[in-house]
Formats: sequence, C-alpha cells, structure tokens
Amino acid sequence: MRIALGLAEQARDMGEVPVGSVVVIDGKVAGEGRNSPISLSDPTAHAEMLALRAAAAGTGNYRLLGATVYCTVEPCLMCLGAMLHSRISRLVYGVADPKVGAVGKLAELMAGGAEFNHRFETVSGVLAEEASAQLKEFFKERR
Repeated sequence: MRIALGLAEQARDMGEVPVGSVVVIDGKVAGEGRNSPISLSDPTAHAEMLALRAAAAGTGNYRLLGATVYCTVEPCLMCLGAMLHSRISRLVYGVADPKVGAVGKLAELMAGGAEFNHRFETVSGVLAEEASAQLKEFFKERR
C-alpha cells in the first residue's frame, strides 16, 4: 500500500486525482498504475486499470490468478469489473469513495441475485488516513 500511496503522489504532481494502485503476485510487484485520464486523454486510465494492464502484460496472461490489488481509494465499477475479469484473488484498498466507489454496490448486485463467475476477497481501510489526507489536500488546493 505504501507503493500505491507513492504512485498517488505522482498522480497529484501531474495534476491528476491522487490515486495509486499496485498488483502483487507471489509477493512481487507485477504492475503499477497511477491515475492518468487527463494526461493520457483516456477515461479508462484509472490507476487500477493501468496496474492490471501492466501486470497482464508482464505475466503474458490476462488472468491474474493469485493476485492482490492494492488501491489507495475504493475502486469504481469499471475497475471492479476488470478485476473480476482478470480473476484476482484479493482487493485491498485505503479510503472509501462515497461518490463512485463500487465495492458495496457490487456486493448489493451479488446479494440481489447477480451471478458472477468469479469472486474475490476485499479488505478496506488499509492506510485510510493517509489516502484520505492525499485526497483532501488535492481538492483543497483545487478550490
């Protein structure tokens, strides 16, 4: 998570919302990403998406079995969908995102009968205070 927080700082320095993500497989970093939709002119260039893409390219497989994804902020529905498709084992994130965070929404869909062919463990609140401080500082500077 510390690596993800560092990537979030890099995103902030580039004028992006400070979100960082790391994919770890067998105890090694397999992919990293920082929010880059503005700099890449790509609405899908979320930190998690870039980290998943890097891990898939590095392993030569779009299935990231056994992977843990670390994110500074609760992922959106797009990023969670990519995690489902990549078959990660675990998601660990820092601060909840009440606006677009979708971990709870995904759980609601599953509880409502949505059938997904994959599920993964979720751990929240890891270094949440630091991730929250990054976001608050960023938006305070923007206003």
